[in-house]
Amino acid sequence: MPVPIPIPVVLVGVHGHGRWHLRNIDRLIRSGAPMRLAGICDPQPLGSEERDLAGEVRVESRLDDLLDAVRPQVTVVCTPIHTHAELGLAAATAGSHVLLEKPPTPTLADFERLSAGLAVTGRSCQIGFQSLGSHAVPYTRALMADGVIGEVLGIGAAGAWQRDASYYARAPWAGRRSIDGVQIVDGALTNPFAHATATALALDGATGEEGLREIQVELFRANPIEADDTSCLRLVTRRGTTITVAVTLCAERAAEPYLIVHGTRGRIVLHYETGRVRLERAGRVTTTEHAATDLLENLVAHVRDPDVPLVAPVAATRAFMQVVETVRLAPEPAEVSSENRALDRSGPHPRYVVPGIDATVARAADELALFSELDLPWAHPTAAVLRD
Repeated sequence: MPVPIPIPVVLVGVHGHGRWHLRNIDRLIRSGAPMRLAGICDPQPLGSEERDLAGEVRVESRLDDLLDAVRPQVTVVCTPIHTHAELGLAAATAGSHVLLEKPPTPTLADFERLSAGLAVTGRSCQIGFQSLGSHAVPYTRALMADGVIGEVLGIGAAGAWQRDASYYARAPWAGRRSIDGVQIVDGALTNPFAHATATALALDGATGEEGLREIQVELFRANPIEADDTSCLRLVTRRGTTITVAVTLCAERAAEPYLIVHGTRGRIVLHYETGRVRLERAGRVTTTEHAATDLLENLVAHVRDPDVPLVAPVAATRAFMQVVETVRLAPEPAEVSSENRALDRSGPHPRYVVPGIDATVARAADELALFSELDLPWAHPTAAVLRD
């Protein structure tokens, strides 16, 4: 059997999360995936680790120069949020398929422009919701469809992570809603915990053009930033499912994020990062572990054989973009008052903590409640509502 010719891949943005993509490309190549790293685009010089992983590949500061020189079949775009549409379309126009980091764009208008432009080029675009590659997602959906937990009452999500001052100092756009009129829409809901919302929508099957009925968001911040770091949302899908997502970057203790599918005869707890599923019903608990499909590997397989479906095609992320748009149009995040936050200086960089927030996000996911409904001293109603 002939050995397939490796597909040339380029990476746009090699620092920050881009470093993860570089390591992942190296891992896939070493495992025998039919691809090769053909080039890197980044305006900043490569560090020692990046140089070691990249080898002797071409490095350019401008994407157009790299596309002209290398003519890749796949381009991985891991750059600031507000540059996604432009760079993704540039790659597609040059004939490359695209893996675009999440969130796809900062505005729904940009998303529509991206979608329309991709359609013209005929190139495929995968959005970097790696959680959707978890085989735990279709497994959980099958449990729901088979009525294993009875009628589904709603889906809750909880996320509690810790981020210190260095997280917001890592890039000029970090923690910003806009810069000089350019929309950024960084924040806990739209960026680090975007997977929670996207995965919940995927469980319900509400991802694409059918849209959402209603979205409420409540945005708060303990850090001296523009964006939200402690927030929640509640939405209703077209099929009538209620989804609540409650997250914070000011946790007392970092914990693995999870989703809860509430049913009349039990519930399913999905840890989407690790692929662990916990089924609770009739007083019994069953836990299963599930592997995941890598998004880049899936895109390469799709390029070789279009009958291989993409895990996270751009069209399947429109409902998520409605959430991003609601966050964008919402009032500025309300500041958590000084008496309801604490500054932890025990680590290398100071970080803000909201005492009790770990239990709060868990309770919100369990009760499908907004923060303002949980009798918290700092969470006054600030909901921004989008209704179709």
